[in-house]
Amino acid sequence: MNFKSFIETGLLILVIAVVIVACKKDNEEEVTLYDATPYNLEYGSLPTPTIPADNPLTIQGVKLGRMLFYDKQLSGDGSLACAGCHIQANGFSDTTQFSLGILGFPGKRQAMASFNMLWNNNEFFWDGRAHLLRDQAILPIQDSLEMNETLENVVSKLSSSQTYVDQFERVFGSTHINQLKISLALEQFMNSIVSWNSKYDKIERGELNYTASEQRGKDLFFDEYNQFFPTTSGADCAHCHSGRNFENDLYMNNGLDADANFTDDGRMKVTMDPLDKAKFKVPTLRNIELTTPYMHDGRFNTLEEVVDHYNGELVNSTTIDPALENTRATGLFLTAQDKTDLVAFLKTLTDTDMTNDTRYASPF
Repeated sequence: MNFKSFIETGLLILVIAVVIVACKKDNEEEVTLYDATPYNLEYGSLPTPTIPADNPLTIQGVKLGRMLFYDKQLSGDGSLACAGCHIQANGFSDTTQFSLGILGFPGKRQAMASFNMLWNNNEFFWDGRAHLLRDQAILPIQDSLEMNETLENVVSKLSSSQTYVDQFERVFGSTHINQLKISLALEQFMNSIVSWNSKYDKIERGELNYTASEQRGKDLFFDEYNQFFPTTSGADCAHCHSGRNFENDLYMNNGLDADANFTDDGRMKVTMDPLDKAKFKVPTLRNIELTTPYMHDGRFNTLEEVVDHYNGELVNSTTIDPALENTRATGLFLTAQDKTDLVAFLKTLTDTDMTNDTRYASPF
């Protein structure tokens, strides 16, 4: 090898090495958490959650996510934060049927509650269009009907704040801010919001007792529908709202509309499968008393209306869930007292500890 070739080869090796190191550094900045102080997650009798291996909860990470969740500068005109449509007092949901974005336009669906996200194992949003919570976290920022901002502008705003630069460094070990780090921090905070200490939970632990009405409501909730024995038939709610989180992570058509009246294709918009038309994510019933209005389009204002729907107002369609279709002809045989008792039980799922927990409140 002559001297010129030796120099050229040496330069090539050096360039490759620099590129490898630079790429490695960029990747580490994007995914490596610097702060190793674990966040103490409390979840009572809920199943042990699977926390993302690449985004474990840390004290500083949750703090940063909380700051971002409540910061209005993530919106285009600085008037709306994530917390504007996910209000702690309302179970991190919005009591408005369709939340208004910064331009005054209403959204297309009712804002879903954003707690117990770690027990959500089947995509996010009513139609499941976001695979991970970190994906969901940044979509409303970019939605023209919601916060109407670009991620580039958000990064620029945060990068001009020394407070944020310092906090990102505490979490990620670097002052460099990017959209992935923003999404990871928001994911950490939302994953830290857990509802596990309602009256229902305290009763199940033997600390309190059900009233007579609540106990009857609980029995109805868990007892199965039986068309042959109407007097002992249950409301069969646990068919869809099961387990400690009172949901089944499925997408279902719950008989709201006939085919001709579908105005929202639901899950089908994501899967492109006609069998998913008008199917929506089954939400948790925890804190259901606080998260009015109900259904993906917020058409029901009270729990009583919801119970009436399942008791005899189901509408047939090609994709209605078979279990609900089985009850459509007869209803659930619920009396006025049954409906009162069922609603009384549902209200035992309200967790005022969560709605008053300062760890979830605005840090500003």
